[in-house]
Amino acid sequence: MKTIFLGDTHGRATWKDIIAKENPDRVVFIGDYFDSFDIGGAEQMHNFKEIIEFKEQTKNIEVIMLIGNHDFHYYPGGETYSGYQHGAAPAIRQLLEENKHHLQMCYQLDNILCSHAGIGHNWLVEQERYDKETDPGTIAEYVNAIWNHQPNHFMFYGFDPYGDNKTQTPIWIRPLSLISGNKDTFLKTDYIQIVGHTGVKKIDIEGKATGGRYYLIDAIDAGQYLIYNEGNFELGQL
Repeated sequence: MKTIFLGDTHGRATWKDIIAKENPDRVVFIGDYFDSFDIGGAEQMHNFKEIIEFKEQTKNIEVIMLIGNHDFHYYPGGETYSGYQHGAAPAIRQLLEENKHHLQMCYQLDNILCSHAGIGHNWLVEQERYDKETDPGTIAEYVNAIWNHQPNHFMFYGFDPYGDNKTQTPIWIRPLSLISGNKDTFLKTDYIQIVGHTGVKKIDIEGKATGGRYYLIDAIDAGQYLIYNEGNFELGQL
């Protein structure tokens, strides 16, 4: 099966052109459907609705929609981050609530973990008490269960305002903290992670900067995305 992984959309409709070009079997949106410096709130909401309609109506393509920090902060009882749209917030919140059943925090494909920013060892094991020897199911199932029952566990958690702390959650941790925090743990040896959240000029398809264990895909501005097909990763380019 051919899977494509799309970085943070922030209201952009580039995903349509990518899907039309690639004709995949599966599409994974990495989150952050909202908040933009150049696209208005109404257009962002319209784009989100179109993604939802695509997921609901397309029978031959599996569509996975992950949650990003720029989506999370519209849920009730949370905190707000940069880019928060106060005027559009009630309408965005309603959209997210109505479609919560379409959204998830983590997705797992074989040994590939997908989340908006990454699954850090400190958060998963030390804070959330995951034990790979005794906990049944996959890491994605474990993380999604936390999202369904304790969504406040995904709030910003650290001292660095940019989110560059090993303690951060899967919608906030930055690559340097993710990679260094997972060093010498099963999250590095047993898994490959695909994340967005932190913009890159181009996707490092050869994994030179991450040892081939992490793919940073927030490069949709450059028309880039990640393809996984028959066990191999390829760079996609519009």
